[in-house]
Amino acid sequence: MYIKTLSVTELNGYLKKVMDNDFILNNIRVQGEISNLKYHNSGHIYFSLKDENSKINCIMFKSNADYLNIPLNNGRKVEAVGRISVYIKDGSYQLYVSTINDIGMGELYIKFNNLKEKLSKKGLFLEEIKKEIPKYVFKIGVITSPTGAAVKDIIQVAKRRNPGTEIIIYPALVQGNEASESIINGINTLSSMEDIDVIVVARGGGSIEELWAFNDEKLAYAIYNCRIPIISGVGHETDFTICDFA
Repeated sequence: MYIKTLSVTELNGYLKKVMDNDFILNNIRVQGEISNLKYHNSGHIYFSLKDENSKINCIMFKSNADYLNIPLNNGRKVEAVGRISVYIKDGSYQLYVSTINDIGMGELYIKFNNLKEKLSKKGLFLEEIKKEIPKYVFKIGVITSPTGAAVKDIIQVAKRRNPGTEIIIYPALVQGNEASESIINGINTLSSMEDIDVIVVARGGGSIEELWAFNDEKLAYAIYNCRIPIISGVGHETDFTICDFA
């Protein structure tokens, strides 16, 4: 039996037809936690649904998003109703969402809010205890991944604004189980140096799982107890961590 050789477009088109004609995939309800939420200026909403083991990319077109009656945010558990299909251009399958039903907040966000409330009651976030950033900074200690985009941005901006500024990089893990301890070691090491004027703790943006190392109670106390002012440069503008509040 001869089987025709397909082009990539033909293959993805065939898979799309198979999925589009599957009754279950065209009437699917998926429960999960929202992550990587993005509102596009077109009115479309892009996000992922995830559980403890896996995730699926999702899109809700403006025509459906206009009728959305619940607020969406990262960490919220929802039931998404829609259909599964293939996006031919890049061969990825995704959930095309028509409606979303609210279930509640995800486990990590509950942990985050509980820790935030606990440390806030203990006074770790009070403005009056924050250390003043020096007007003139001659040496900056930076705790971040030496291979990430954040360190390049920090060096470029600092050198552009003040070419005489000296930058000491402490290479740290910024994601994973050992990252919090690595960052704490960086704070302890740089704070033991007499001529460091300010410390920057930084990494690029990401999901709450990717930024979870910065939601650590021991790290919050390390920042609180550090004699040198610490600036948090973690994530994008829409990301908030315990590190930021401390």
